[in-house]
Amino acid sequence: MQEQEEKELKLEEAFEMLEETVSALEQEDISLEESFQIYKKGMELLNKCNQAIDQVEKRVMALNEDGETYEF
Repeated sequence: MQEQEEKELKLEEAFEMLEETVSALEQEDISLEESFQIYKKGMELLNKCNQAIDQVEKRVMALNEDGETYEF
């Protein structure tokens, strides 16, 4: 269920989660095991953000000869 929730996250929410991930990794009392788990989840979230940004960029950058945008 958590995976489905991550897919439905808004980009702004995902960025907030990434900030929380960085803060968690900066804690001095975090174990190596915990840091690897947090890092892995952060990288998965970052990949999802990159995919979402790529999709938005493709929609914005698609222009026809008349300068009008269209989705593909």
